[in-house]
Amino acid sequence: MNTHRDFVVLVARILLSAMFVYSGFGKIMGFERTVGYIASQGLPLPQLLAIGAILCELGAGVLLLVGFKARWAALAIFLFLIPTTLIFHNFWTAPANQVMSQQINFMKNVTIMGGMLLVWAFGPGRISLDREAA
Repeated sequence: MNTHRDFVVLVARILLSAMFVYSGFGKIMGFERTVGYIASQGLPLPQLLAIGAILCELGAGVLLLVGFKARWAALAIFLFLIPTTLIFHNFWTAPANQVMSQQINFMKNVTIMGGMLLVWAFGPGRISLDREAA
């Protein structure tokens, strides 16, 4: 049974990290667009915030993917998602035609935050560079 559990934990880490690795690369490739989007929300130092987002998404995403310092990577992503979700998916202030989309994205992020807390609490499993027992 442990072999199956180990494999499931690996697949879960891959699925949890995929969006962040993909998004981090996307922010690098469209850096100016990312900076513009951050600036459009009225945030200060959008270039610095974009770099921070890339480091968190890509850096912590890769660490989570390979299972190296995965607990800390999951915690970093969890913490990153708090302001990101509140600022960029604030469906309660969105125009009527965007409320549903922003509410779905808000709840998606809340759900991912739950997954990150599970990794933080239980570790990356044995099929990881950290090789923690699940």
